[in-house]
Amino acid sequence: MPYGIERATVIGAGTMGAAIAGHLANAGIPVTLLDIVPTELTPEEEAAGLTLEHPQVRNRIVRAGFERMVNASPSNLFSKALAARIELGNVEDDWERAVGRSDWIIEAIVERPGPKQALMARLDATAPATAIISSNTSGIPIHILAQDRSPEFKRRFLGTHFFNPPRYLHLLEVIPHGETDPAVVNRMRQFAENVLGKGVVVCKDTPNFIANRLLTFIQCDILEYAIQEGYTVEEVDLLTGTLLGRPRTATFRLNDVIGLDVLVLVTENLYPMIPHDEEREILRAPLGSAVLKTLLAHDLLGAKRGQGFYKTVVDEQGNKHFWGLDLRRAAHEGVVDYLPPQQPRWESVEAARRLPLPERLRALVNADDRAGALIWHTLSRTLAYASRRIPEIADSLVDVDNVMRWGFAWEMGPFEIWDALGVAETAERMEREGTPVAPWVREMLEKGHKTFYSHQGMMRTAYSPRSKAYTPIQENERVLRIPEIKRCHRTLAENDSATLVNMGDGVMLLEFHSKMNALDPLIFQVMQAALERLHGDAAGLVIGNEGPHFSVGANLVLLGNAAQSGRWDELEQMLKVGQDTLMALRTAPKPVVAAPFQRVLGGGVEVCMATDRVTAHAETYMGLVEVSVGIVPGWGGCKEMVRRHVSPHMHATNVNPLPYLRQVFETIGFARVSTSALEAQELGYLSPQDRIVMNRDHLLYEAQREVLWMADTGYRPPVVQGNVYAAGRDALASMRIEIYSLQQAGYISEHDAKIADRLAYVLCGGELSRPTWMDEQYFLDLEREAILSLAGEEKTQARIWHMLQHGKPLRN
Repeated sequence: MPYGIERATVIGAGTMGAAIAGHLANAGIPVTLLDIVPTELTPEEEAAGLTLEHPQVRNRIVRAGFERMVNASPSNLFSKALAARIELGNVEDDWERAVGRSDWIIEAIVERPGPKQALMARLDATAPATAIISSNTSGIPIHILAQDRSPEFKRRFLGTHFFNPPRYLHLLEVIPHGETDPAVVNRMRQFAENVLGKGVVVCKDTPNFIANRLLTFIQCDILEYAIQEGYTVEEVDLLTGTLLGRPRTATFRLNDVIGLDVLVLVTENLYPMIPHDEEREILRAPLGSAVLKTLLAHDLLGAKRGQGFYKTVVDEQGNKHFWGLDLRRAAHEGVVDYLPPQQPRWESVEAARRLPLPERLRALVNADDRAGALIWHTLSRTLAYASRRIPEIADSLVDVDNVMRWGFAWEMGPFEIWDALGVAETAERMEREGTPVAPWVREMLEKGHKTFYSHQGMMRTAYSPRSKAYTPIQENERVLRIPEIKRCHRTLAENDSATLVNMGDGVMLLEFHSKMNALDPLIFQVMQAALERLHGDAAGLVIGNEGPHFSVGANLVLLGNAAQSGRWDELEQMLKVGQDTLMALRTAPKPVVAAPFQRVLGGGVEVCMATDRVTAHAETYMGLVEVSVGIVPGWGGCKEMVRRHVSPHMHATNVNPLPYLRQVFETIGFARVSTSALEAQELGYLSPQDRIVMNRDHLLYEAQREVLWMADTGYRPPVVQGNVYAAGRDALASMRIEIYSLQQAGYISEHDAKIADRLAYVLCGGELSRPTWMDEQYFLDLEREAILSLAGEEKTQARIWHMLQHGKPLRN
C-alpha cells in the first residue's frame, strides 16, 4: 500500500514536535503544527483585553513552540524562509481541517501512555483511511499505544522515533507493532530515506527500542564505575568523547544535553519493563542514583537550567571555564560542589591520540593505566551487552551499529569496534574477567568465523545469528561507499592526498584524503591525471569523499611558509597551478560534478565552482573565507562570483552594476558561510541548477547519475572568453568610498580596508576606463596579483599563523 505523503500534521509543538515539523518543511512537505488550547490567560493577554476565545490566545501555545523552533541555534530550518511551509493551529479549532487532509499524522505529545492513548482514540475516529499515523515516542512500546484501537487503525499505525535535533541526527527508528501492515513500514522507510534524508532502522517493539535501550545502560554504567573508581567528570569526558570516535559531548555533557530529569524518567520507566534483563540493576545503581537524586533536589537539570554535571564559571577576564561536578561528594554527602578543570593527561592517550580510530582503540584498551582501565571497562561492557540484546531488541547486528552511528554520531558501532579490537581475543578477555558475551558470539567463533563483517565483491555482508552465516547487508540502491568502489574497481592514480578511481559506467571518482582535505600540490597532481582521462575515454568525473568535511580550502601552512620566507616565485607558482588546473576542469570535454558536504571553505568552494554541476548534501556549509586570513579568493572564486551574479544582469541596457557588485563584495568581504546548502544557493555559492540531496549516503550515487545524464544529453564545455563583466574605475571609485566610510566609522581596521580595496579592485576588473567584457583568465590574473600583494603584508602573515594556531580569525 504505497501511500504518497504530500502533506503532514504534527500534533505537539514542544521541542521535538516543532523540530519535526521544521524538518518536514526542509524536505518540501507542507505541514500543520497543532497543540492544545490554553485554559488560562497570561497577564499580558488580560491587560490587552483578550479572552480565551480570541484566536491569538487559542494558538498561543503552538505559536510559542513554533517561534522557539524557528529561532533556535543551531537552526532547525535550512532557511528561515521555509517557515512559511508550516501552518499553525490548535487541536480544537483546526483538528478536522488539518487531520482530514493529511497523508501522515505524527503524534509528539507528552511521553506518557495515557495522553497518547487518548489521542490515538481520537485519530482512530477522525483520520482519513489512507493516512499513516505514527508516534514519536522514545521508548513506550507501540503495541501499548495501539491497545483498543480498530483493526484499520492498527494496520497503519507505527512508531517513528526521531532523534533530537531531527534536522541534524541521521537516525529514524521505525517501529511496527504486531499488526502494522508491512507495506506501510516499507513506504515509511522509503519516504524517510529518500525524502527526509534519514538513516532508517526498523526496530522491534521492545521497551526503549534499540538506541535508548543501549544508551541508558552505557550512561548508567559509566556513571557508577566513575564514582566507584574515583574518576572526575572532566576525566570521563576526555576519555569517552572524540578519543573513542564519539561526539565532544562524551558522557556527562551528553547527560546535561538530554536533561537529568529525562534521564531519571527514562530509567524509572525502563526498569519495570525489562525484568529479564540481567543488567537492569545498573539503572538503580546506588552511587549513580544518589548523584542524580542530589542534582534533581537542587533543580540542576543540565543544559535547560544552565547547570548539571557541569557549570560555567567566568573569570575576571571574561573567559568561560567549565567546572565538573564533584561526583564523590554528590554521591556520599548529597552536596553539590564543582571542581575547576585540571586538564588531565595520560601517556597512553597522548601516544594513541593521532592514530586511526581502529588502531587507537586497540592501543587504549591495552593501556596499563587509569585511562585504559576506564576505556576497557566501558567498551567491554558495551560490546558484551549489545551482543546479549540480540535477538531481543534486533535480529541484525548491523541495525545495532547503525543506530549508534546515526543516532549518537559514533564513528563506529559496537560490533564494528569489536571487529577492530579482534573478536576472539576480546571475547576471551571479557569472559576471563567475568563479562559474559552472548552464546551466539561463541558459536560464531567456534564455526571459524573470525569477524562480524565481511565482503563478497562490492557487497558488504554481516554475520547473522539467526541464519548462522554471513548475509548481504540490504541497503538502499542509492548508497555508494568508497571502500566498496575501491574494492571492485581499478585505482587510476593515487598519492598521500588524493585517489582517482573508476566508479563504474565510465565515471571516475576523485577522492581527497589529505588532513581536513586541505588542497595541496598532491591533490592537483591527481586532478591533472583525471583531466588527462577526461580527454580520453572517460565518461565524466565526480569529485567527492567520505571525510568529516569536503574541504577546508588551501593548505595554509604552505601558503604561510612561502609568504613568510619571501619565496614569491614559489607562491605564484602554487597559485598558478591551482588556477590552471581548475580552469582546465571547468573547460574539460566531459562533465564534472562535485559532491560537497559539511564544511566547504575557500578553495573547496572554488573547486565546486569549477565544476559543471554540484550535487550538495543539505548540510553543506560553504564560504569564501579568504579575507579572514588576510587575502582574497585566488583560484577563481572572485571571478566566478562576478560571472554568476553580476554578468547576467549586464546584458540589458542601462543597468547599474553596483547593487550586484556590492552583494558579491559583502558576501566575500564578510566571509559569509552558509548554514545549509539552501542558504549556499541564496548566498550565490551554489547555482539554481545545482541539486540538493537530503541523504548524505546517496550523495555519490546522485553525483554519478548527474554526470551520466549530462553525458547522455550532448554535453558541451562552457565558453570562457569575453563572458565576465568588468565594471571598471567608476564602480571601483564608488566601492572605495564605501570602504573608506566603513573604516572611518570603526567597523573595519586599516588592514581590513586594505584587503577590501584589493577585493574591490578584482571584482571591478581593475581601473578600466570603461566597462568591458573580459575573458575569465583576465580576472584570474587579477586574483593572483592581489594575493601576492597582500601575502607580503606582515599583518596578513600574522592572520595566517593565528588561524593555523588558534582556528579563528585575528582582527589586526
